[in-house]
Amino acid sequence: MLQLQYQNKLLEAGTDEAGRGCLSGPVVAAAVILPNDFSHPLLNDSKQLTEKQRALLRPVIEQQALAWAVGFVSPKKIDKINILQASILAMHKSIDKLKTTPEFIIVDGNKFNPYKKIPHQTIVKGDAKFMSIAAASVLAKTYRDDYMEKIDKEFPHYNWKKNKGYPTKEHRNGIREFGVTKYHRKTFRLLPEELKLF
Repeated sequence: MLQLQYQNKLLEAGTDEAGRGCLSGPVVAAAVILPNDFSHPLLNDSKQLTEKQRALLRPVIEQQALAWAVGFVSPKKIDKINILQASILAMHKSIDKLKTTPEFIIVDGNKFNPYKKIPHQTIVKGDAKFMSIAAASVLAKTYRDDYMEKIDKEFPHYNWKKNKGYPTKEHRNGIREFGVTKYHRKTFRLLPEELKLF
């Protein structure tokens, strides 16, 4: 059972990211502030949900949340600052865009950089424990998937519409055959057998 909040005195936002382990595309994070009476039978960690369930949940979250926002960090920036810092930056960007400023932030995972002076708590597997983090995971995942499907039209050789940039055999075969694109993360080990592609 997911809990609604980590603490109940302050206005709380949950944040999570998607796309950390991908070879291409941005890392995307979302931040969500849910009302105190929110509940939905489907809501769970986005990795436990089907694509169809996530698509059903997204409009519910967007309509019922007190505030929600999504932040993107590009592959270029990921290469520059590393994936951990880029994931945290994406979370900060999503919190920046919330129309209501939270008084407390709960974060999926065990790493976070303080955001302004707002107290926060990192929670390992938070997306399977707290509703606002689970809701953020659904938004981050669906917005990222939409983006990967869009850039798939530009570079169809990698089948991003299906693998979303994750290191599948098919994606790696595409890199082997067609090389890398502007959407690939150059600091990632894109092919296991080659130490350097550039």
